[in-house]
Amino acid sequence: MERNVEKITSRSNPVCVHIKKLGTNKKYREDHGQFLCEGKKLLSEALSSGIIIDSVLSSTDIEYKLPDSTRVYSVSDSIIDSLSPLRNSREVLFSCKIPEPSIKISNSGTHILLDIIQDPGNVGTIIRSAHAFGIDSIILTEGSADIFNPKTIRASMGAVFKQHICIKSFKELYDLKKAGLTFLGATTTFKDSQNIKKVCFSNTIIVLGNEGQGISMELIDLCDKMITIPLSPSCESLNVAAAASIIMWEASKDKEF
Repeated sequence: MERNVEKITSRSNPVCVHIKKLGTNKKYREDHGQFLCEGKKLLSEALSSGIIIDSVLSSTDIEYKLPDSTRVYSVSDSIIDSLSPLRNSREVLFSCKIPEPSIKISNSGTHILLDIIQDPGNVGTIIRSAHAFGIDSIILTEGSADIFNPKTIRASMGAVFKQHICIKSFKELYDLKKAGLTFLGATTTFKDSQNIKKVCFSNTIIVLGNEGQGISMELIDLCDKMITIPLSPSCESLNVAAAASIIMWEASKDKEF
């Protein structure tokens, strides 16, 4: 049976208004339990990850088999451009159901904690690297960039659909420490920081701080030791996403994938 595809010609159509708000308003996403993605590549990743896709707006043919419950709309490139919150918009926009949040964190393995990292591109890139290097969990503190911001989604290249991600309060982080996880704070400013080449990353939470302020004092107090990436003397620091990727590679280099 051929799928029914509705043609939309006006950006004021209620479907378009809904899609636009999903891309620009975090509270609207939370209230409706949906988020916005774009591009055929992400659509393929969402389908393979079992993400529930509500609606697809496309200016091109969709070669993937979509669930019967997914509504499909044909729109022009100009409508796609007007609805997309991103530069260089793709030919496909689609809305997904926000999955139930991950809650449990294992008391073993290697985890990454993002402390008020606010740039969605950085958060998405870190999620992508975490998935690539087999990191068990990404933990965010309140105030970090929204996981379901379209910029986070694009930067993650679909890893956000697959990586274990959760938000934790300081009390919950303290409970994880009491349960036996070691907290390692990544920094360039502490004199007694340990070179990452000499660190054991088993059963750890690696703390990465805000782009401008670094790790908050309450989390520094929670850290068992500080770690650092050896850099050229003429280099002051690295972008947080680049630093995270280097540390995660070091933490996982003995794994077999």
